[in-house]
Amino acid sequence: MSAKQEVAEDLLVPVVTLDFVGSRAETEEATSGLSAESQAALRQFSLERMTGYGVDYADAIELRARVIEGQDWRSAATELADVCLRRVEAAPGDAGRPTRIGYLRRTSALLRMSQMMMLSDTAQRRAIFSRAADLYAQAAELSGDRERVTIETGRGPLAGWLVPAGGTATGSAIVIGGVEGWGMDFDSLGEALAARGIDALLLDGPGQGETRFTYEHYLTAGWRDAYGRAVDFLDQRSPGRPIGFIGNSMGGSVAMAVAVQDTRIKACVDNGGIHAPWLVPPTMGTFFSKMVAACGTTDADAAVDVWKTVTPLADGPNSGYPLLVVQGGQDPMISTDLAQILLEGAPTDDKQMVVFSDGNHCVYNHKHDRDALIADWMAARLCGLPSPKIAS
Repeated sequence: MSAKQEVAEDLLVPVVTLDFVGSRAETEEATSGLSAESQAALRQFSLERMTGYGVDYADAIELRARVIEGQDWRSAATELADVCLRRVEAAPGDAGRPTRIGYLRRTSALLRMSQMMMLSDTAQRRAIFSRAADLYAQAAELSGDRERVTIETGRGPLAGWLVPAGGTATGSAIVIGGVEGWGMDFDSLGEALAARGIDALLLDGPGQGETRFTYEHYLTAGWRDAYGRAVDFLDQRSPGRPIGFIGNSMGGSVAMAVAVQDTRIKACVDNGGIHAPWLVPPTMGTFFSKMVAACGTTDADAAVDVWKTVTPLADGPNSGYPLLVVQGGQDPMISTDLAQILLEGAPTDDKQMVVFSDGNHCVYNHKHDRDALIADWMAARLCGLPSPKIAS
């Protein structure tokens, strides 16, 4: 995008034109000549998924259009991030504070999106993610509605963002992502929880986000202890307050595996998890590679052994925990049949599943409805109330 200032001859007033590539038809003819990475990026990161991760709709449209025109994914996203950052710098004084907050968050989201197709933890990837987190922190400082937190564990720190409830909080909840899509990417869910009186900890668990790129804390066989320290953090911050755990994508499997073992967790939500993460085959290509990378290794067998310790259907001392399973009826990764296996095998009788008939993976295409459903359900369960009625 570029800006041009012109003078209309008949009006003699300045006219500023903001230039965009604009929407492009994503036909097979338009994409078939692109690089394998560009085709994979367009396929894996749909418009709904991009906006679900916090990318502004206009930025998502422009990014996809530039890639269809032949630009590579990373540079297109980075250039758009630079445009947003220039708008941050141009925002005037105190009056421009809301503008700076918005564009800082847009810049961060674009930078996070720019590294999505990078499979190795290179110095460049670490630098990109660190810059995205720093810009998100600048926005947080201006908005005053969330704070960066670091939780010490025996295997290295965990990074996260605490979104405190407005007024007196009645509960706390941990929110995690999965193999890709991490704490900052699910801030809309944190905001929905905070609006309902629940302090939300948007956490990068072992093998995720800043925890991985900054602290080199990967998913290993000792991952449960790290999540235990996160529960400790919330429990010590507000002793006796009920705690919930929400996991998105493969994080849903992790959340269930943690919830069944920790009696402090009073409710759990699985949004897009699977009953046996270790069954994901190497033929799933980049997704399987990202599962391996989350373990800090290139040894696929060693990574599978770690994922075998993520057991959402195992029994434990907290086996009666309330469970909500959220499922997309058109999820290309986790079918409704697989979600049903997870639901039926969960070691609790207090469970239900809500299916969005046209929902994609993690129901990004119904983000507001999904966030409201999860936050309302969690608020009711942490306060000991019946689950809210779901209107069809």
